[in-house]
Amino acid sequence: MTRTTILPILFVIGGGVTGFLWYKLVGCKTGTCPITSNPYISILYGSVVGFVASRW
Repeated sequence: MTRTTILPILFVIGGGVTGFLWYKLVGCKTGTCPITSNPYISILYGSVVGFVASRW
């Protein structure tokens, strides 16, 4: 695997972990927050942000 394939994979994994940590540590007390009220959405959102960040 080359650097151009490893870097986005690492950023997506890192973004997913960051999204999960954001859900666990910050979260949403009322349950009405669209991103942080569900761990799967938080992980998906973090992964997408990680992928976009890897393209800069």
